[in-house]
Amino acid sequence: MIQSILPVGAFGEELFVDLPAAGLYAVEAAALGAVSDGRRMEFASVRHCARRAMAGLGLPAAPVVPSPDGAPQWPAGVVGSMTHCSGYRAAALARSSDLHSIGIDAEPHGPLPDGVLAKVALPSERALLHELTARDPRIHWDRVLFTAKESTFKAWFPLARSPLGFNGAEITLHPERGTFEARLRVPGPLVGGREIDRFHGRWTVAVGLAMSAITVSNIEGISDVEHD
Repeated sequence: MIQSILPVGAFGEELFVDLPAAGLYAVEAAALGAVSDGRRMEFASVRHCARRAMAGLGLPAAPVVPSPDGAPQWPAGVVGSMTHCSGYRAAALARSSDLHSIGIDAEPHGPLPDGVLAKVALPSERALLHELTARDPRIHWDRVLFTAKESTFKAWFPLARSPLGFNGAEITLHPERGTFEARLRVPGPLVGGREIDRFHGRWTVAVGLAMSAITVSNIEGISDVEHD
C-alpha cells in the first residue's frame, strides 16, 4: 500500500503483523529503555521495515535512534519517515540527493474520537469534510484529514526543526485524484534557498486503513508526488 502513494525515488516497506524475531541494535534498545513487550515489538518491527527500505535503496542496514525531540535519526545521506498504528507498521526512505523530506502516516479507517475534529480542523476544513461526506459517506473523511495533517508535520519537522500545530497548515483534499494540498499558514522552512509555502501529497483508503504521504523533492517549495 505505502509504495502506491510514494513517488519515484522513495522506497517504502510495510508489515501488517509484528515480527517477534525483529531485532534491535544495542543503541536502539538503550534508547527504548524498559517498556512492555508489545511496545518493544512495535518499535522493532517498524525499524525492520526501515532496514528493508535501506536495502531497497542499496544501503547497508543501520540503527534508527530517536532524537531528543522524538524524530528518527536517519543515516547520513538518507531521509525518511515511519508510522505505526493497530495492525500496521511502515517506513519510507529516500536518498537525500533525491528528496529533501518525507512524511508518512497511517490511521485506522474509522471516525475520529469525539471532540478531536474540533481540535485539529480549521473551519474551512470542516466545511470541506461536510461536502465530501455528502458526496461519499463510505469514507471517513475526518480520518483522511487527520492523517494528512500528520504527514504534513512529519514532512515539515526535518526541514524546520520546530513544531507545527494542527492549525499551521490548511488541508485541501482532492478525492478524484487521491491527492491533497497542505498550504502553510506560518512562515515556511527554506529549501535550496526558497521558502516552502505548501506541500503536496497523496492519500489512500484500503484494508481498513487511511494513509497519506508527502515528499519534498525540489527547490521550488512544492513537493513532487506525481507518478509517470
